[in-house]
Amino acid sequence: MDLGNVTQYGFEVVSNECVAQDVWRLIVRSDVAQTIEPGQFMNLRVPGDGAHILRIPLSFKRADADDGTVELLYAVVGEGTRRLSAMRPGDSSTLVGPSGNGWRAPAHAGRALLVAGGIGLPPVLAAADLLSALDVDFDLIVGARSAAMLVMPDVEACMASAGDDARLVVCTDDGSAGVRGFVTQGMEELLGERSYAQVYTCGPSVMMAGVARLARKAGIACQVSMERMMGCGFGACACCNVALSEGGYALCCQDGPVFDAEEVAW
Repeated sequence: MDLGNVTQYGFEVVSNECVAQDVWRLIVRSDVAQTIEPGQFMNLRVPGDGAHILRIPLSFKRADADDGTVELLYAVVGEGTRRLSAMRPGDSSTLVGPSGNGWRAPAHAGRALLVAGGIGLPPVLAAADLLSALDVDFDLIVGARSAAMLVMPDVEACMASAGDDARLVVCTDDGSAGVRGFVTQGMEELLGERSYAQVYTCGPSVMMAGVARLARKAGIACQVSMERMMGCGFGACACCNVALSEGGYALCCQDGPVFDAEEVAW
């Protein structure tokens, strides 16, 4: 079924397992793997309760066009994601995608800085794949409430493609892993030591607002992947508004989820 600029595809669960506290890794096989690009998202229909008519919007970590699979990391935060975590290999449903606009290649040469907070990690890891394909070196800052919520195997695998002399900074609210504090503290430290051509970030809005302020102060271009409740994923419900700095609103599902940080009214 064609839904304007997105399509409904079938998908089959390849694997679905808990990899950190309330964080699951889902791998699906679907034809959307042929067209989805880093930074875009999909809306998944989760079977099991006919009263839940809305799909679940999820960003993804990696798509393998050759294998026809898409890998996602998601947090179990409500009834819909709880039912998603109950899906087993061989279970099937439908998804709508690829949706939205993804990450853009850096406009200038130089090292990039990636900043992820909480379940904002998957699209940031997708940005890392994009940069690696372009032979762009990057540093990575990852934040979580505690060590139990970090998906360190994925972070460490990402760093393997980060380039020479890459830096990884891990921040936790409780100090149980890395340094105690927020990702903005880690970002301030790295900005004092290195120069960057581009910042890519995803996480809670208050975190991204802080990252955007630091990037602006340092004169670095910054792309942000916004998080909103995207009910339909293709612009019909208009419930995912993002306030713009120049006035008015954009739709996160159509105009984003990736925005230039300067476009957003924080």
